[in-house]
Amino acid sequence: MTAGTGAAARVVIADDHTLFREGIVEICDNENDLDVVGQAGHGEVAVALVRRTGPDVVLLDVEMPGPGAEETLTQMLRVPEPPRVAILTMHDDARMVSRLLAIGAQAYISKSSTREELLAAIRAVRGDSDRVVLSVAKETVSRLERPAQGPLSARELEVLGLVARGLSNAQVAGELYISEGTVKRHLTNIYLKLEVRSRMSAINKAMAMRLLPAAAESGALRH
Repeated sequence: MTAGTGAAARVVIADDHTLFREGIVEICDNENDLDVVGQAGHGEVAVALVRRTGPDVVLLDVEMPGPGAEETLTQMLRVPEPPRVAILTMHDDARMVSRLLAIGAQAYISKSSTREELLAAIRAVRGDSDRVVLSVAKETVSRLERPAQGPLSARELEVLGLVARGLSNAQVAGELYISEGTVKRHLTNIYLKLEVRSRMSAINKAMAMRLLPAAAESGALRH
């Protein structure tokens, strides 16, 4: 679900640590553009809450009791109007980052992030469906670097890298001195090669496959 222009973002917080969860609730409650519509301490409860409340953004703890982060995320993204999900964790695990981004998470936020970093991540996820937000240690980001070879051509990687930075098709065309139609053809080829159907999914899968340098190409938040 996407909030209308000017409406407060509806947020669900799913974390089994009560003090931490209530701390985030308090942070969000002090912001006029954020509205906490529910909180949960178990994965199955969180999924049911998402189905019932239709939030715009979910903050999901990676180690919460229940079916596990990957299954919980998958179920959340299967609702008719899926929310944008930001993963919360104490651990900067590059493989976990890759797996959850590939499923469809749009942010991966360390629990050691500052209040300002957390709020910036929530707003970035809510405001831009084509952006991937990372707030993890630089060492983790470095382990997401792309390998020398992959399924995409050098030009396709250029196009996808610019798309990951938030550029429109027209802006990508201007940056690379090609036509907008050529950009669209490149994106079509990228979708076919990666077996995805959207810009967001292409970015997530490319990052999971280490085809894109996560921080540089996604405008990532770091600390």
